[in-house]
Amino acid sequence: MSLKMIDYIVDQHYIDIDSGRLNRVKEMIVTSHASQKSAKEKQFLYDIVANGRNGIDVDKFDYIVRDSRACGLGCNFQFERLMETMRVMGDEICYRAKDYLTVYKLFSARADLHRTVYTHAKVKAIELMLVDALLEANEHLGISSSIQQPAEFWKLDDTIINAILADPRPELKKARDIILRVRRRQLYQFCNEYSVPKAKQEHFKGITAQDIVCSQKAGEVTLKEEDVIVSIVKIDLTRGKKNPLESTNFYQDYCSDVKFLIDKEERISHLLPTFCQDMIVRVYAKEPHLVEAVSDAFENFQMKTYGEKTQVHSTPEKKKRRR
Repeated sequence: MSLKMIDYIVDQHYIDIDSGRLNRVKEMIVTSHASQKSAKEKQFLYDIVANGRNGIDVDKFDYIVRDSRACGLGCNFQFERLMETMRVMGDEICYRAKDYLTVYKLFSARADLHRTVYTHAKVKAIELMLVDALLEANEHLGISSSIQQPAEFWKLDDTIINAILADPRPELKKARDIILRVRRRQLYQFCNEYSVPKAKQEHFKGITAQDIVCSQKAGEVTLKEEDVIVSIVKIDLTRGKKNPLESTNFYQDYCSDVKFLIDKEERISHLLPTFCQDMIVRVYAKEPHLVEAVSDAFENFQMKTYGEKTQVHSTPEKKKRRR
């Protein structure tokens, strides 16, 4: 859609740009591999906007600092330091070896934002509720039909929420009710979570609401699949299980013309992680009175799957007693 939006903007606003330059702009946005690049010179330009080689790009420089400030969080990543010392060597952007830890802080700060902000349990609860509301409204508002049409896609902003609330049709009542719950902070209830053990991640299979419901023991409440939501969150350093620093070239000092990788055995610090991905399984109950039943079923699922409870915390009794 990004490329379609560029074409739409150029056509809609009669922007005078030759086709070669336009294609170059598009490639800089989406290209990750050299084989897809049309230009044979200045390959380093493709590392600036969307760096598929190691993930160091100006997009992260922008949003990490912006979002940290907006959320009142400290940010110990200094992109200015990298901007001042980066060099183009062998047609790729390289960094001074003494800035190794600064580069690591870029990836670490991004992972921290994902854990504490973007995938925070309550943030995900609101996200899940808005998805349910949009799915309920889609058949009547034709939201999905706009996804591939740039002229309509750009209109899909937060105003769609108010449009649903203002629409009196009875067919949209379920969607309206969900949005009103969000505004009243009557959110889907986060029950608990666990981090998938490292040894189990390689062959991890998706967990569904059915898996949790089937783990329920006899009790006062009988759960249904529609009562439970399972959210699987992956947090990494931009390259999944791979360490992006292993794809980042460095140089020794300003007098050096040699670039090199700093491999695992020559780490600058032994405090840096040896594993680069977290996989977190969370469960939510759609109604407060179901929290205890969902939490118990989730614990039973962990016992059946791993032979122990892998969650760190118990679900608070206060939350279980809500009605």
